[in-house]
Amino acid sequence: MLRLGFILYLFIGTTFAGSAMIAALVAGYDTTMPVIYSSIAGFVAAIPVAWLVARELYSGD
Repeated sequence: MLRLGFILYLFIGTTFAGSAMIAALVAGYDTTMPVIYSSIAGFVAAIPVAWLVARELYSGD
């Protein structure tokens, strides 16, 4: 399950980071640090989501 979680995290983390970055840019934060912070927040928020998705896929129920 750990390998599946890492693979899912690659895709989910990128999607969340990109979405958070676009949200920060739309909100008017167009300097470097807010964009970086929002991307990091997206990557961190994707950890539990990837774990939950991997658990559901691995259980097969």
